[in-house]
Amino acid sequence: MSLLSVAVFPTILKSENSTVSLSKKNSVVDCDQSSEDLYGQGPFYTANAPSVQNNQLADISEAGTRIIISGLAYNLECSEVIPNIEIDIWHANDAGDYDNIGYNLRGKTTTNSQGFYVFESIKPGLYLNGATFRPSHIHFKITPPGFNTLITQLYFQGDPYIPTDAAASITSGAFDATNRIIPLVSNSNGDLEGTWDIVIDGDGVPVGTNNIYLDKGIIYSASPNPFIDQIEISYGVFQKAKVGISVYDISGLKVATVDEKILDPEKYSVSWKPHSNLPKGHYFISIMINDFQVHYTKVIRQ
Repeated sequence: MSLLSVAVFPTILKSENSTVSLSKKNSVVDCDQSSEDLYGQGPFYTANAPSVQNNQLADISEAGTRIIISGLAYNLECSEVIPNIEIDIWHANDAGDYDNIGYNLRGKTTTNSQGFYVFESIKPGLYLNGATFRPSHIHFKITPPGFNTLITQLYFQGDPYIPTDAAASITSGAFDATNRIIPLVSNSNGDLEGTWDIVIDGDGVPVGTNNIYLDKGIIYSASPNPFIDQIEISYGVFQKAKVGISVYDISGLKVATVDEKILDPEKYSVSWKPHSNLPKGHYFISIMINDFQVHYTKVIRQ
């Protein structure tokens, strides 16, 4: 490993931005199976929700603070990612009310061929549960192909009602909510972003996620993000290798190979100017080291 990687790598792993390490789940400490929520499905579930269109659970005109949730789905060993998981999502609106007649703020998405999922919505509002408010939360029914469904809820760090909530305050056992309370960070567009990785029983596929690959390269930044016509990608290579910078859409389809060559250990940058007919939306920029994907960052084309 080069001195370059020793100096910067731990900082990248601990940052709370949209750059996420594909290998962070390989430690025994981090690889905890996603837990069921104490309240389970709750009283406001509606079956047969439609598919989420263009990754937008909430219409652009929906009142409230915009939020983007994304992550990876891992198998129980966190050695592989799981494609084609159905993720059924529902939550309250900004006023704390559920649509119990139609399907507003309700929808289904799936993980793509690389285990990624993403959706845009608004941060759910608060509502009274007895004498106190429930913390802001999003409901999930998560079903890997051929395996059991997990019904759970996602919460957000800093919510003042977490300590008094019967479900969100649990810190051990089958309903431990600790790993389902995530930070939200404002992106350059003013929206809140959060990352939640799912660990669940299912048939996974390898994507080069072992630590032996992660120390070979990393993406430092991709800016501006969101972008319109062009984005600058900065990355580091830690040992001489075949290096590829590629872009994938949310379905897992490669839409561009930005750069591919043999490189020595050093910092590099490359510009990507997508074709004018490339749709707006979420994309993932990946760094491949000797044909293994070792790191990615999420970007948005406006």
